[in-house]
Amino acid sequence: MSTAVYTHSECLSHVTPPGHPEQVARLVAVAEALDTPGFAALERRSAPLGEIADILRCHPQGYVDRVRAAIPEEGAGVVSLDADTHVMSGSWNAALRGVGGVCAAVDAVLAGEVGNAFVACRPPGHHAETETAMGFCLFGNIAIGAKRALDHHGLSRVAVVDFDVHHGNGTQDLLWDEARAFFISSHQMPLYPGSGARHETGAHGNVFNLPFPPDTAGPAFRRQYEAEVFPALENFRPELILVSAGFDAHRADPLAQMALVEEDFAWVTGRLCEIAAEFCDGRVVSTLEGGYDLPALGASTAAHVKTLMEHAQ
Repeated sequence: MSTAVYTHSECLSHVTPPGHPEQVARLVAVAEALDTPGFAALERRSAPLGEIADILRCHPQGYVDRVRAAIPEEGAGVVSLDADTHVMSGSWNAALRGVGGVCAAVDAVLAGEVGNAFVACRPPGHHAETETAMGFCLFGNIAIGAKRALDHHGLSRVAVVDFDVHHGNGTQDLLWDEARAFFISSHQMPLYPGSGARHETGAHGNVFNLPFPPDTAGPAFRRQYEAEVFPALENFRPELILVSAGFDAHRADPLAQMALVEEDFAWVTGRLCEIAAEFCDGRVVSTLEGGYDLPALGASTAAHVKTLMEHAQ
């Protein structure tokens, strides 16, 4: 089977202020990295606009309305939701493409249309809490995808693995009381947003946080995943694995101080695919989160997607 990549040109219409790290050029770098002969076999799909009904599985209507109301008219400039999170006229559709891309990827993988999928959309999502936009994120894309798999498709156990260098506080918040979901986050600590301590374990023991100190490199990262993350994931026996694929733990990234390289992202992707092959017919859906050094982002995304392709069933 094939690997699908979901993206849409409207994700380029979310234009942040000059100098902002979460910039249009990130998605351009990802697209260029995947536009080489080695990725000719990818099934390229358009990310649809997400449905409000899917967003409401995680966020209340009042929050959705506030985000929509904050979007300025075309030509009206930028509105800041907080010091880091900004919207302009194209941001609403861009955010809906991220939601729709993850939901469409979940649908396609669970239907057996493709073996696995990667969603190349922006803005990212894993910092968006139930009623708070933050950390460049508006809606909790990966959590929304998990809830779609659970509520729409009737799955009983969905795992979310987040290896972005920043703690996925939004995903944790959205899935905190969801016993059918198991959220795993590895991240640098101390670092924004300041959450993600080991004692944060969810309402049902369904959250597992693995903080790493600054300067953690590949060997220590791999040891801890083998010792803790993979056994916990196997014990959960997921029916679907969702991945928050942030590549800002790369040693070149300007916003953090971990020291992973492309081969480490390929390795963790491969091991997650192996676990998926054992428990859930290889079903993996990954979505882009962070990564702010453009060459490292492109190379790391390419390594991640190439590994997904190698494991597509």
